[in-house]
Amino acid sequence: METKRNIAILGSTGSIGRQTLDIVAEYPHLFHASLLTAHSSAELLIEQALRYRPERVVIANERLYDTVKEALAGSGVVVLAGHEAIVQAVVADDIDTVVTAMVGYSGLAPTIAAIKAGKKIALANKETLVVAGELITGLLVTSPSVIYPVDSEHGAFYQCLVGEDCGNVSKLILTASGGPFRATPREELATVTAADALRHPNWDMGAKITIDSATMMNKGFEMIEAKWLFGVPHDRIEIVVHPQSIVHSMVEFVDGSVKAQLGLPDMHLPIRYALGLPGRLATDSYRMSVTDYATLTFERPDFDKFPLLGIAYEAAARGGNAACIVNAANEVAVAAFLRDEIGFLDIARMVEFTLASVPFIGNPSYDDYVNTNEEARRVAASYIK
Repeated sequence: METKRNIAILGSTGSIGRQTLDIVAEYPHLFHASLLTAHSSAELLIEQALRYRPERVVIANERLYDTVKEALAGSGVVVLAGHEAIVQAVVADDIDTVVTAMVGYSGLAPTIAAIKAGKKIALANKETLVVAGELITGLLVTSPSVIYPVDSEHGAFYQCLVGEDCGNVSKLILTASGGPFRATPREELATVTAADALRHPNWDMGAKITIDSATMMNKGFEMIEAKWLFGVPHDRIEIVVHPQSIVHSMVEFVDGSVKAQLGLPDMHLPIRYALGLPGRLATDSYRMSVTDYATLTFERPDFDKFPLLGIAYEAAARGGNAACIVNAANEVAVAAFLRDEIGFLDIARMVEFTLASVPFIGNPSYDDYVNTNEEARRVAASYIK
């Protein structure tokens, strides 16, 4: 009989976190949600804690600590608060797997702590590898920790590479839906609203990642993440637009053959795969009939209309702290766009401005990443003013 695994879900109230809890509920004999964390969604965190009965919950926004504490009084759930509490909680001996579903830079420190503690990591926070890929891969060399990608594209790469010699990989082919503005003329993008950008044609995601999909920054970040996860140089990672979102990614090998992983555009699938490794978890849900998708199309992305793609490749080529700068500036820009403080096209302009303004560091330490993140956010914010 397989031992039940204790799961820490960092960002349990977000889209990936909620869907991870769906998987926990689907396989109660295999998984227990031992730790749940949220930034500010106190009411949902309370609801999740009462349903799943974790040993601990952490609310990152310390002003909401009393609210969560009072609501869970008598439940037996330990309530903690603050970002540092998340870092400390993931290393607990009773936690087997850490699902990092936090948004943006905030996932870096907990992921580092989980690696140092030797935890299995189901990584949904791509920014961790975008910001500090060299640092993370270096830590993994001396740790028993293993990272399994949760997102559909990198999960697809992983499945295509099982049993293969990575030395035989010619290139990785990263698919993109194209987002809500794939067919929108560039001149019309100047007037699109946040509401327009949040209408993704295929995927149900949180606001930040949905805007990143609209600008295609998300695909640029996934390219950088793939570079570190699979050891493939950025210039051998090709991005193609695939509007149907059925082929989640492909691998081309040196003999010219191509392997692809197909599935419905539903995040439960890659989450289930990552949690089930090294095996697969049987389910009756989410079946796909290929006859329903008789036509699958692919096209080249428009780098002129989506300049953040080019900026991502530039950052990948430069290395050092360049991607950290890009990520920080993008987080500030997306937040400003969602608050209607800047236009859609200003997102790329802010990122480009920040990348050109923040000093480059070729071999950054952890402290350098922290300082770069803070400086890039300051510079990006100055662009708005």
